[in-house]
Amino acid sequence: MLMTVLDGSIVTVAMPAIQSDLGFTPAGLSWVVNAYLIAFGSLLLLAGRLGDLIGRKRMFLAGTGLFTAASLLAGAATSPGVLIAARFLQGIGSAMASAVSLGILVTLFAEPRERAKAIAVFSFTGAAGASIGQVLGGVITDALAWNWIFLINLPIGIAAVLVALPTLPGDRGLGLKAGADTLGALLVTSGLMLGIYTVVGIDRHGADSAHTLGLGALSLALLAGFLVRQATAQTPLMPLRIFRSRSVTGANLVQMLMIAALFSFQILVALYMQNVLGYGAARTGLAMLPAAAVIGLVSLTVSARLNNRFGERRVLLAGIVLLIGVLGLLTRIPDSAEQVDYVTDLLPVMLLAAGFGLALPALTSLGMSGAKEEDAGLASGLFNTTQQIGMALGVAVLSTLAASRTESLTAAGRPAPEALTGGYHLAFAVGAALLVTALAVAATVLRRPSRTPAP
Repeated sequence: MLMTVLDGSIVTVAMPAIQSDLGFTPAGLSWVVNAYLIAFGSLLLLAGRLGDLIGRKRMFLAGTGLFTAASLLAGAATSPGVLIAARFLQGIGSAMASAVSLGILVTLFAEPRERAKAIAVFSFTGAAGASIGQVLGGVITDALAWNWIFLINLPIGIAAVLVALPTLPGDRGLGLKAGADTLGALLVTSGLMLGIYTVVGIDRHGADSAHTLGLGALSLALLAGFLVRQATAQTPLMPLRIFRSRSVTGANLVQMLMIAALFSFQILVALYMQNVLGYGAARTGLAMLPAAAVIGLVSLTVSARLNNRFGERRVLLAGIVLLIGVLGLLTRIPDSAEQVDYVTDLLPVMLLAAGFGLALPALTSLGMSGAKEEDAGLASGLFNTTQQIGMALGVAVLSTLAASRTESLTAAGRPAPEALTGGYHLAFAVGAALLVTALAVAATVLRRPSRTPAP
């Protein structure tokens, strides 16, 4: 799981080297990332349900094997077309493996304390993986070559398969007859794929362009058709009963808002350090390392205990409050390198990121708590899908707002660092507003835990 999370971010710092070596056009280069995101985000829901039907272990092994083979193809790519195709196959493999991972965990660990510990480890891989990927990508690209950011997946993927074969329990699944809804699969996959394609193209075509509005409307129509189909199909691909749980519905909504907001922290802070402060790729990664460290420390050492002691809902609320503090502080960062003191201006931001280590394990537990065992793969796929949708929305909305604000300040005659920082300030403020909304949803929609907290 760490490998698939890393792959979403490790490629970003190697983009200039990839463009120079393979001859990508500026527009074509974005598809090195977009091809992966579109395949990954659009297939999670389908892969999660198929895991319930044919067996989660089979789906996990097949996905990990496909991802590993596609990594070899990406590392050996000698043309833009081959690399983009390999990235699309990597996204398919990632979706197959990731969609059932949570489902495997919640069925393996039924006892609440053990499940909390397992989910804390799982959440750490997601929270810290992106930060580690940025550091590792810069180091590998500088020390070796961009090809190795993909080839490094080979030994990891092979080891994962060899370990999973004897250790993961076999499960036959419910059988395809329990949910072989071909039309529903086509509707949801095409709707999500088209929707994510539309979102990642907003900064190129514009939010109010005919391209964006037309494809967005078609995507919504396909997804609406999918919901109608699920309400009437004899064997639905996604039984709508899963949304009767307030925990499942509320946790997925909170996650979408939270991930969209925190894009501004993970990506825009790195851009601020490089474009305004003049940091290089490796220095940027090291500057953000304290955030990954505190997220990991909190996820792995205290989150499970706090969830058992106070309940996931309270821990989630506390984590979101800390994250609001992160983006609130970022709205006040100086607009020139001479005015910035890392210890006083940026280090407190990195330390408050511990809120993510509190919020994500609690949110994951809530998102899986209302699903029955036969729907565990579906709930896992749904949770991962809303995470990807939130990420795509954060990229589209916050980066567009930041760029628009920067352009207006530049046109008004402001210096480049001041104009860039002004754009980032706006994105951080909007991200903070999204987190406040997530806090309100969590406080009102998510019920208090019915079980008695452990002493």
